[in-house]
Amino acid sequence: MYEGRAFEEVSLDGMRKTIAARLTEAKQTVPHFYLRRDIQLDALLKFRAQLNKQLEGRGVKLSVNDFIIKAVANALQAVPDANAVWAGDRVLKMEASDVAVAVAIEGGLFTPVLQDSHMKSLSSLSAEMKDLAARARDRKLAPHEYQGGSFAISNLGMFGIDNFDAIVNPPHAGILAVGAGAKKPVVGADGELKVATVMSVTMSVDHRVIDGALGAQLLQAIVENLENPMVMLA
Repeated sequence: MYEGRAFEEVSLDGMRKTIAARLTEAKQTVPHFYLRRDIQLDALLKFRAQLNKQLEGRGVKLSVNDFIIKAVANALQAVPDANAVWAGDRVLKMEASDVAVAVAIEGGLFTPVLQDSHMKSLSSLSAEMKDLAARARDRKLAPHEYQGGSFAISNLGMFGIDNFDAIVNPPHAGILAVGAGAKKPVVGADGELKVATVMSVTMSVDHRVIDGALGAQLLQAIVENLENPMVMLA
């Protein structure tokens, strides 16, 4: 087909072959459905700035993604039926919130897992995520550090992506695709038009594990944590 056209042939390494096989299988065999929400970030951004000022002396700088990890972890505890994985002939309901986070590396990606995320402080999650991401990019993660988990996060907001749909990574029951926060006009509770920082998210869900109403409850819990960030310290 491409005779006479210039091209460079790129051989597939083991990681690319594994990603191709797993995601093809996931898209073909996992019955995906998608839930979308816009989240207002102004309260979170203000709260984050206050915390970072107080934590400056400890060398801690919290990212929005740290809050998203904590919000997902808390939501999985608040909606325990959604904290589950598909195990072929049964569903495993997990007790802990083990949250995986996609990390882009050259030629592919890793999804390191932050175990017991619901029990960790924001500063602890931030430090652990930075360590896992750095070692992922150096391909120095141990297998147990990127296996397991029940739910994942994929954040492309830093690349200016408004919204996207992510592919569920089995055996996870869902993945939250996070876009960039942007100033947008919104209608307030009092009916007045105002400007707010809005972030669009899409939750891809495995319908074998989570039905529509349960997925909606989980996403609502995530939204409530992010729009009322002080509850994440409770």
